[in-house]
Amino acid sequence: MRTVVIGGGIAGPAIALALRRIGHDVTVYEAYDVPPEDVGAHFSLAVNGLRALEKLGCLRDVQAAGHPIERMRFYTAGGRLLGDVPRLRREADAMRSISLRRGRLVAILRRAALDAGARIVTGERLVGGTESADSVVAEFASGRRDTAELLVGADGVWSTVRGLIDPSAPRAEYAGLYGVAGIAAMTGLEPGVWNLTYTRNGAFVHTSIDEETQWWTAQIGDPVKPDLRGIDDAQWLRRLSELFPEATPRAIIGAATSIVASGCLNVCDPVRTWHSGRMVLAGDAAHPVGVGHGASMCIEDALELAAALSSAPTVPAALKAYDATRRPRIDKLLKHGHNARESKRPSVVKRQVNAAKMRVILPFFERAQGYLYDYEPPSLSAAGGSQSATR
Repeated sequence: MRTVVIGGGIAGPAIALALRRIGHDVTVYEAYDVPPEDVGAHFSLAVNGLRALEKLGCLRDVQAAGHPIERMRFYTAGGRLLGDVPRLRREADAMRSISLRRGRLVAILRRAALDAGARIVTGERLVGGTESADSVVAEFASGRRDTAELLVGADGVWSTVRGLIDPSAPRAEYAGLYGVAGIAAMTGLEPGVWNLTYTRNGAFVHTSIDEETQWWTAQIGDPVKPDLRGIDDAQWLRRLSELFPEATPRAIIGAATSIVASGCLNVCDPVRTWHSGRMVLAGDAAHPVGVGHGASMCIEDALELAAALSSAPTVPAALKAYDATRRPRIDKLLKHGHNARESKRPSVVKRQVNAAKMRVILPFFERAQGYLYDYEPPSLSAAGGSQSATR
């Protein structure tokens, strides 16, 4: 089967790799023509995402590119510990979540997809698509056209494919938060720990990846979408020092060595229609969940879509099966993501409410979120074998 995948971030190459496992002829189209290593800041992969990567044969490369994170801790603005829980895993799980640069993961997945026989074309932006009973035609801004039996929209929160499938689909909007990520050289903090401080103006996260280095992200609440263009490192550090006067954020910002990324956080109302007859959404195009789980959900999607396509009698039937399998899990996580974003909006009352909630919730954290980490990804048959999937 010939498949076109739109989007070369995390979801696109993962889907290409999974579909090559079941024998598809796959081409990935990416709008931006830049090296993947240059894109994005640091982020986390939960153990369920890592187990999905293991099914794709990429786990060891990803673990080597990142840093294992043992714990996550939550603090009040005054530095009082609210709770200490395992980072994106169950307590008894031997596997550890990983923090790494987004570009490193994209590069690993693209290389694996290419090695598996997929094609990746950069600098091609999708502008339209038409489908018939047995094919779909992708149309690009350059005038290029490509015909396939399936088109997968892995083109992120601003997805073009989402609108092709359903012109009335919701559009992404500014979430009332923007973020700035950087690196700091600072000793004396326990390595392998992710820390979140609820602050006056939002939230501050720092991850101690080793004994000398902190990866940090400042998330700032602002009801008006800011213009983030043309701000240099020195300007950012001055602004952040004013916005985060709390002791721990101030110390880490003061030890910053570089700013690696900035951007606005975006949200999208639930997407009711994930597929048509020959087009389907995956990753943030279908469900921008955030809260440390976006990348893991993208990789899960890749395996579940391939599993559905390998076992259903037709493409439309496979897309229906994929939707039915994924949606209950995603819907549950979307509610968690909404609550997490709301907790970071600045307000004295909200900070007090957050602290009270966290003291109650954190002792039961594993019970509430353990379902995320219990996910068992399907195994895909190698191309040329019987095209089936097992768990």
